[in-house]
Amino acid sequence: MRPLLLLVIVAALVGCGSAVTSSRGPETASRAATSSEIVGTTSRAEIEAALPAWRDAIVSADVEDDTARALASVPPGAEVDVYLGTWCGDSRREITRLFRALELAPEPRPFTLSFVGVDRAKHAPELPADLGLRFVPTIVVRRDGVEVGRIVESAPRGIERELLDLLTGARTGVITARTDL
Repeated sequence: MRPLLLLVIVAALVGCGSAVTSSRGPETASRAATSSEIVGTTSRAEIEAALPAWRDAIVSADVEDDTARALASVPPGAEVDVYLGTWCGDSRREITRLFRALELAPEPRPFTLSFVGVDRAKHAPELPADLGLRFVPTIVVRRDGVEVGRIVESAPRGIERELLDLLTGARTGVITARTDL
């Protein structure tokens, strides 16, 4: 029992990052490696269907309502790509909060949104070769095909605030609570 406890503690300390820096996955990556690991292009509906605990977490996610609503009024044309690990606690915390914020931002939104699940090695066939994905979740915001910023692993002021700032141009670059980036 003690070795298992040690393994759980180590996994909790490591988080959802790793030293893996290659963002190009093997062509043989499976669509769903395990029941809790969705790999490849996905959607909120698919995540909720496969992981009911995520669906339950959305309901209780705490977001700033006014900030979330403001996501519907940003300048049009941005692309938001969300890279997540359905096996990752950080992804569950941040992405369920994002889902809740998006519920408050009425459709149609002035930006496109895509979700890509990665395996524990941060691989998926859909990953751009130059993404440099090391930690999940990573949310990349682009305008005119150029990255303006990204949120990595944890949003210090809340996912809705950090995303709004990237979409409006109030902030650029990497936003994270990590100190080692």
